[in-house]
Amino acid sequence: MKKYIYFNTYIAAFLCFFIFSASVAFADTSKPVPPAITGEAGIVMDVLTGKVLYEKNSHVPLEPASTTKIMTAILALEKGNLSDMVVTSKEPPLADGTRIYLEEGEQLTLEQMLYGMMLNSGNDAAIAIAEHIGGSVEAFVQMMNDKAKEIGAYNTTFVNPSGLPDEGHLTTAYDLALISRYALLNLPEFRKIVSTKTMEIPWQGQEWDRQLINLNKLLWNYEGADGVKTGYTSTAGNTLVASATRNGWQLISVMLKSNADIWSDSAALLDYCFENFEIKNVISENANITEENVKYGDPVKIVTKYGFTTVVEKNSLPITTKMTLNKGIKAPIAKGDVLGKLVFYQGEDELGSIDLIAANDVKRKIYTFWWFWLLTITLAVYTPFRIMVGIRRYQRHKRKIRYVTYRYR
Repeated sequence: MKKYIYFNTYIAAFLCFFIFSASVAFADTSKPVPPAITGEAGIVMDVLTGKVLYEKNSHVPLEPASTTKIMTAILALEKGNLSDMVVTSKEPPLADGTRIYLEEGEQLTLEQMLYGMMLNSGNDAAIAIAEHIGGSVEAFVQMMNDKAKEIGAYNTTFVNPSGLPDEGHLTTAYDLALISRYALLNLPEFRKIVSTKTMEIPWQGQEWDRQLINLNKLLWNYEGADGVKTGYTSTAGNTLVASATRNGWQLISVMLKSNADIWSDSAALLDYCFENFEIKNVISENANITEENVKYGDPVKIVTKYGFTTVVEKNSLPITTKMTLNKGIKAPIAKGDVLGKLVFYQGEDELGSIDLIAANDVKRKIYTFWWFWLLTITLAVYTPFRIMVGIRRYQRHKRKIRYVTYRYR
């Protein structure tokens, strides 16, 4: 009997272990795992929505190296004109690191300087641009930091326009993604420059032009790659901001303090996100939502102020909505007035919200004003009174004795 009990116990334990192992294996394979990266920090962000799809130490301050030049390019494009002539002072030729070999007094257009800075990572071009836009490197650096705060990169401090090692010159993977996203969304010329593989620009004193070759290897060997900027110093290690677009969907990958594996790591992260996430246009701008009764006026049609787009994992829970309208909606209402919100959820997680607005004007009906009823009652009382007064006057006039005078002859 004891042997039978022991045998059953062993069988039960084996079955429990088997079921547990199977459940763990199923759990491990049910959700895709992002690839491991060698860099100390990294992030993948959707360009359109700003949603973060992957992150590792994304808020840790690290040196950006030449990815700094993304901000330099932003200010150049926003504050200058591409046809401006940039005159090289004595400072740019003294720059350390990668250069396009500018000489004092050499003139290039701002556009040519930008290509030299972004493709070949010319530190001399970065200084020339900073002096041209800011009047001095110091003034330009202040502009860089002001712009970073405006964009929302609150953990970023720039000390120079090139990214060469400098005490306190730090950013985060998250901030660098925000800055790059801003440039890609708002500056068409920036998108053109960072996606260019090769370019020729004049070379003063030489019989040939400068041959610029973009240092971003992903432009040649990664499907959909269209930017953005590489970087390297001995203290920062390898840094990379990469962007890629597939089926109209653009992602940004940022890696800081990495090694030679930065190219494969960035490609693996982008692949992971393209394969396991999808962008969804949930609702369009000006979409009809409902019609609501309005106190003191006719009903108002309510529509979305903006469209709502988000990025979700493939085969994940459906997106639901919850509408909240302002209490006591009453006339008058002007077209475009915010009357509520539409909140989007996936399961218990809130994805975001958009304003709901009036699609039409709603005037207040005249009979809903207090003075209308006061006037109506006054007229209702006063008008019969005036009529009665008029009737009485007429009647008195008719009863009035008329005297006739006769003359005798």
